[in-house]
Order: sequence, then C-alpha cells, then structure tokens
Amino acid sequence: MLLMLAEPGMPLDRAASFRRSVAGAESNVAQGLARLGHWARWIGRVGDDPAGEAVLRELRADGVDVSGAEMDPAAPTGLLLRDSHPQRVIDVQYYRAGSAGSLLSADQIRLEMLEGARVVHVSGITPMLSESAAQATWALVERARQAGAAVSFDPNVRRKLGTEHEWIRTVGPLLREADLVLAGEDELELLLGGGAEETSKALLTMGRARTVVVKRRDHSASALGRDGECTQEPFDVPVCDPVGAGDAFAAGWLSAWLRGRSAEEALAEAACVAALVVQAPGDTDGLPTAHVRDRALAGFLKGSDSVHR
Repeated sequence: MLLMLAEPGMPLDRAASFRRSVAGAESNVAQGLARLGHWARWIGRVGDDPAGEAVLRELRADGVDVSGAEMDPAAPTGLLLRDSHPQRVIDVQYYRAGSAGSLLSADQIRLEMLEGARVVHVSGITPMLSESAAQATWALVERARQAGAAVSFDPNVRRKLGTEHEWIRTVGPLLREADLVLAGEDELELLLGGGAEETSKALLTMGRARTVVVKRRDHSASALGRDGECTQEPFDVPVCDPVGAGDAFAAGWLSAWLRGRSAEEALAEAACVAALVVQAPGDTDGLPTAHVRDRALAGFLKGSDSVHR
C-alpha cells in the first residue's frame, strides 16, 4: 500500500502534513532482505495509478524484483494513513476494500515466479483481504512446495480485518503448513487456543514447522526447534516509531537463516534489525544494510547476551 505518515507526534486527526512512503507486511520483509544483500521478489497487485507507480518505484529502488507484480487498470492502490507516537496507541486507518491488492487471486501465483527461491514468506494479512486472496495464499504454499522452497509464515494479526473467529478459521490452518513460524505469543494463543509454549511444541510435533519463533509480550523472543530452545532479550534503544518492528524482525531472522546461522545468531540479528527500525519513522526507513547491521550488532552484544535453555 501507499503509506501516508503524519508528522511525528501529531494525532492523525490534527496532522497537517504527511510524508509518503510504502507499507505492507510482505513488501516490508522483501525490502529488508534486499537491503541485507539478498535477492528478493515481491508478488502482489497495485493499481495502475500514481500510487501504484510510487510503490513499485520504491521497491525497485531497494533492489526488490517486482516482475511478479501486476498493475490493475480498474482497481486503485490500497492506502494506509497513520500517525506516529512512541508512547501511545498509534491510529491506523486502512483504505483497501476493493483495492487492487485485495483482488489477488490464485491465477497470479505461477510456479515460474518461485523458481530458485529458497524461502517464500507470507503473512496472515493477505488471506484475510478477500476469499480470492485466501485462495492465492494457499496456491502460494502449494507452489512453494513444488519449487522446493521453505514456507515462512507470520500471522501478523490485524483486528480491523476480521473477527477472532474469522482469523482462527482463515489463518489458523496456515500455521500448520509453515516450515518457519514467526508469531507473537498472543497470536499463537488466539489462533491455536493454547499457551505459546504448548502451541509451539504442537506445531513442531504435529505440523510441518522446523522452527517456531515466538515474539513475547516483553519484547524478548524465543526460537524453538527440535534440538532445543534459545531466547534473546530486546536491545535497549530509544523508540521513535514502533510500527514495522515485526517485519524487520522477520527480515533479520530470514537473512540469518538463509546464511546458515544458528538459531541463537538468527535471534540476535532479528532483534538487531528490529531495534534499528524502531529508531526511525516509517516502516522501512531504518532497515539496515548488512554492514550497518553487523556494526550495530557488535555494539549491542557488548551489553546483552542471549539466554539458552
């Protein structure tokens, strides 16, 4: 979507100036991975309008391959308005009913788009947009299997998109199909009806998951695998804008996973990328390059250690 971000600290209904940017769970992760030096492709839909042109231009500028994107001449690009304040609930307004993105369908998900991919990342937001988008999500999982790619899944629950029952019915089953799960403990409790520890172990034993990463309410994170568990405390940084932290965390984790790092190292890198993003306005402004990540991580680790169990 096109993001219109209100001036820092100003309530949305009082803001007089806005800065244009781009936002979207999967596109944020794609931008994060591209800046970290990975090849990344975004598959999605925007309108054939100035907003859609701006979205694709910004993704291209970060090195994201948008050859799998479609521009719809009849439906508009989705719009997101929000304010930014580190000490109160952020006001977010979505304008995407009937948008090009909500009209994503299984027909757009072609096997050749995933050729050579090692991991395919999707969030629970996409299947909640419409019935056709839900079908496209399941087609993506099937094509990923055919292409030999791992499936990474972040529920990314947004209450404005549906009721609890709708989230459980639509998104809950996708958790069981993912090879890599990155979820908040509140999301696991909602979607699977149990404690985060219990549901994580169930996904490892009864689902396809190789690793379940749980983002805790206290902002620590744990990675559970069949070989054990490790935990990473958050890095202490000043927060300018907390939105985008989860997608940045996912980009950091997936980057480490793609480079064959251990779970402990992946958690530290994910926490580092998230810590850099929350210090800047917007969803993607603070996404680092690999060089910036490595320098920041070295500094963070001088005063913070991961905990192993």
